[in-house]
Amino acid sequence: YPHRDLAAARFEAGALIERGLRGVVLDLGCGFGRHVLALRERGLEAFGLDRSLDLLARAHELEGGVLRGRLVRGDSRALPFRERVFDGVVLLFSSFGYFEDDENACVLGECARVLKPGGVLVLDLMNPARVRATLVPESRSERGGMVLVERRSLARDGRRVRKEVTLTRADGSGRSWREDVRLYEAAEVAALLAAAGLEHLRSEGDFDGVDSGPETPRQIVWARRRASGA
Repeated sequence: YPHRDLAAARFEAGALIERGLRGVVLDLGCGFGRHVLALRERGLEAFGLDRSLDLLARAHELEGGVLRGRLVRGDSRALPFRERVFDGVVLLFSSFGYFEDDENACVLGECARVLKPGGVLVLDLMNPARVRATLVPESRSERGGMVLVERRSLARDGRRVRKEVTLTRADGSGRSWREDVRLYEAAEVAALLAAAGLEHLRSEGDFDGVDSGPETPRQIVWARRRASGA
């Protein structure tokens, strides 16, 4: 994802802050920490968690190693944090939906647990209608002497989108992997939030705050932990 760089993270972080993100924030599924850095540059006390050691190891590529001690490896279904410690939790760039439905619900329950009462959750989800309408079955690109082939399909009655990726290097070596993400409709998201003790605030179609619709690029869902807890 060459377009998903620090510049994009800075724009997205700024948009989230302008729309209400504050305080101590956890970036869940932080990758190599680009959003954590962008949020910290804007004055937020941001931390990150990811499951991938490979991605976390890339954090040193960001400016000056400023994220040292700010990123942790962990499982989003069992967060290694105490209750009520964060003012905000964000899951960006389709970081939510990689598990089965009950486990995805568990992730939201963990988010609610670590949020302070009144704390905000932001889910950056794919827009199911747009994905189904614009899905490209196969694409091929070359980057730095490497060939990347991506094959996409819908599964489980269109409720999951799968991508089979093959990367071939110039010397003929390579690797393959699969991405498999649940597509959640707005009503399904609202039900999951309610079950986790989270109040749905609004859904937007992109980081500019446009109203969510069938043709908008994203599904940006804002929710708040109820004062009574999860």
